[in-house]
Amino acid sequence: MDYESWYQQVYLPFRQKGKERKEKFETDSSIPLKPLYTPPHLEDYPELGFPGTFPFTRGVYPTMYRGRFWTMRQYAGFSTPEETNKRFRYLIEQGQTGLSIAFDLPTQIGYDSDHPLAQGEVGKVGVAINTVEDMAELLEGIDLSKVSISMTINATAMILLAMLVILAKRQGVDPKILRGTIQNDILKEYIARGTYRFPPTPSLRLIGDTFAYCGEHLPKFNPISISGYHIREAGATAVEEVAFTLANGIEYVKTGIQAGLDVNQFGARLSFFFASHNHFFEEIAKFRAARRLWAKIMKHKFGATSEKAMMLRFHTQTGGSTLTADEPDNNVIRVTLQALAAVLGGTQSLHTNGKDEALSLPTEESALLALRTQQIIAYESGVADVVDPLGGCPLVEELTDEIERRANLLLQEIEERGGALKAIEQGYIQRKIRRSAYQKQLALERGETIVVGWNAFRSKERRRPVKIFQISEEQIQKRLEKIKQYKKNRDLAKVQKALKNLKEAAQGKENLFPFVIEALEAKATLGEISEALAEVFGEYSDTAGF
Repeated sequence: MDYESWYQQVYLPFRQKGKERKEKFETDSSIPLKPLYTPPHLEDYPELGFPGTFPFTRGVYPTMYRGRFWTMRQYAGFSTPEETNKRFRYLIEQGQTGLSIAFDLPTQIGYDSDHPLAQGEVGKVGVAINTVEDMAELLEGIDLSKVSISMTINATAMILLAMLVILAKRQGVDPKILRGTIQNDILKEYIARGTYRFPPTPSLRLIGDTFAYCGEHLPKFNPISISGYHIREAGATAVEEVAFTLANGIEYVKTGIQAGLDVNQFGARLSFFFASHNHFFEEIAKFRAARRLWAKIMKHKFGATSEKAMMLRFHTQTGGSTLTADEPDNNVIRVTLQALAAVLGGTQSLHTNGKDEALSLPTEESALLALRTQQIIAYESGVADVVDPLGGCPLVEELTDEIERRANLLLQEIEERGGALKAIEQGYIQRKIRRSAYQKQLALERGETIVVGWNAFRSKERRRPVKIFQISEEQIQKRLEKIKQYKKNRDLAKVQKALKNLKEAAQGKENLFPFVIEALEAKATLGEISEALAEVFGEYSDTAGF
């Protein structure tokens, strides 16, 4: 295919499905811009291809940001549902186009706020959600038929999604039109993050059940976001981030197939989540390599025939671990470069970190500045006016090829070990990441890797933000009292019956999603549902060594 064929056969038909953002695309000097630029010797890049066509190196959609910008999905969550709701509504007023919910650690692992193990952690790194009523307060005044909802939740993903389904029905919104994503990627929790509750095998069952339920009842909702972000933040290299993320993806596709699902149907609802770190060109190439590699995996390994099932659609977050507490204003520049790399790499949605996140949760001011960073890139820089503007750049293409080649070698090693699940149980992936993290730290301490304002060019006065975000302890105490009252004012026999039904179903092979909905409607809490499942599934402890 040449440019003219692509333009007539792919670009124009896709554009006709939806309007482009502008009547014409041109520079400030009125120089017209074509939608795509190709290298003069296209035969030198046999796998470059064209946007919207296999293997999607240049983007999953023909028009990309000419049609519409990426979703600006700022991640937020702290303290109580009421407090987080205020932040959500503020960000929506400022032009945010999708919500991304951060949950506190007890919620992520499956403990209610009043559990002894939750003490000191309630509302600290996200919002505390124990009940459907909490979810209602969190999303009060937000029309679920119009706003895309993303939830960073894994071990308890089924429970939180079930809450959203119940809430949608209360609002009179048909769950079939709900848009959004749950992370639901438990394998990377064993690898890099640690917010697991149950062992891997029953956890994969919960994921398979969620795939099946979403396929039937929530066709527009992404039932998983396969996450490389936390793998990278734990110390993995860019190559390892691609390889280990896609290895987990392969395991999830196997899970879906074993659950009797059609790879062309559920494969089209898979989404991914990557980090964007500091090496500008490597990050751009990484996104392109991951997209191409996944397309080949789905087509050749799993026999997918639907192009939608071959597309790697992904969310990006700028690198939290790259931020410094010293001279935090420097983080604005880091975040801008990382966000620009994500856009040039073709991301579908983006979160930009606040400059103060090495010190605390972001203040309202720094969250707004982070959102403005995306908006300036989108509306002022011109980078979104051309599809894959760096495609054909020799450096970018060579890095794309090399990242794909090296990631493929790691995928082969994992396959030889029996796949991602076996490699995780053997501690192979964990050890790889820990060794990479160790080497990275040594390079920092030796000064081989420069971090401006931290191990080089340090100013005498390393300024900190004027305001540090503080969680209100008074709000937390009100939260604890609220959950205690909730548990008192309900029909306990009805709760116990629903939990008994859930445990019996967990011992068999039925899909557990409807039983979780039943328990929530009977006013069982997230912690009680998690505890019921743990009685059947057991709990997991990490045994991987260095």
